[in-house]
Amino acid sequence: MPQALPSKPPQAPWRESLIWLGFGVIAWFILKLLAPVLTPFVIALVLAYSLAPLVQMLHRCTKRRLPHGLVVVVVELGFILIVLAVVLLIVPILGKELPMLQAKLPRLVERLNAVLSPVLTSLGMTYSLDPASIKSLVVNYLETNASDVWMSVLPSLKLGGGVLLTVLGLVVLVPVVLFYLLNDWANMLQRTAHWIPRAKLPQVQSFIKEADAVLGQYMRGQLLVMVVLAIFYSAGLALWGLDLALPIGVFTGLAMCIPYIGFGIGLILALLAGVLQFDVTHTAFMLATVYGMGQVLEGFFLTPRLVGERIGLHPLAVIFALLAFGQLFGFIGVLVALPVSAVLLVALRRLRAHYLASHLYQA
Repeated sequence: MPQALPSKPPQAPWRESLIWLGFGVIAWFILKLLAPVLTPFVIALVLAYSLAPLVQMLHRCTKRRLPHGLVVVVVELGFILIVLAVVLLIVPILGKELPMLQAKLPRLVERLNAVLSPVLTSLGMTYSLDPASIKSLVVNYLETNASDVWMSVLPSLKLGGGVLLTVLGLVVLVPVVLFYLLNDWANMLQRTAHWIPRAKLPQVQSFIKEADAVLGQYMRGQLLVMVVLAIFYSAGLALWGLDLALPIGVFTGLAMCIPYIGFGIGLILALLAGVLQFDVTHTAFMLATVYGMGQVLEGFFLTPRLVGERIGLHPLAVIFALLAFGQLFGFIGVLVALPVSAVLLVALRRLRAHYLASHLYQA
């Protein structure tokens, strides 16, 4: 009986890992080099991922009687109108508060001086604030340094090119790319799946499905939290009589997508508007009531019920991901921070499960 030929030894697992690591490093450098060009496409890709379920839902509601292109146009136009509405709500905050700040700054300084002077006197310090000098200093700084502020902020976005080209690229190119991505989303996913090795296809599909479930549940839950909080803060500030209740409330609710930081910015805007309109006592009670109840509502009811702690995306992890990816890739990094974090979360879960089932843990 002839002896069987020895089978070819399987390829070492570390070699395959090195190959994938090499692909990751190459992709990293390509992303860094092409960041100015990729910015509109990454924005459109993130938006397409977020809006694709809405296109599918509208198809189901209309029983596919409407052409696919028309459904995509309706969804995209609706999204653009929502963005414009939010911008038109936020603009009055700066447009109204800055002139009020310049007009009421002397009275605010006098109030601050009346509070600080007795405290400093009791400590043996004699110091008083000059309202006229402070107003002149602040007004001159706002007028002379506005252009310097913008010139320092814009390069930090790492968008590359001129400002005019950047704005045109974002305003014109993003909607066009978004339309084509939404219109060809299903076919694009199928074509991408064909590049995956057949032996690895079930594992990759399972991994992508789990990551999509984590990210989708987080985004849908966070969106509901933002809408509810926007309504709550707007109504709460309006009940206290704040003139800018609607724009500040909507901004605070929508800014909750950045945990703690968004809440802090909204609180500062409400504090500034309250001090300009009311006295300190009224403002303090308003902020303590509205923003205190808002934190309780979000922390003990909305986030556990709508987002769910089982997702595993801790608020501190979200903050770190936004800051880290923003530092590495600029504006593109902020856009891809959450999707990449969801993928890394699923990868870490699977690595942990593999480790707990291995002989290294059982030994």
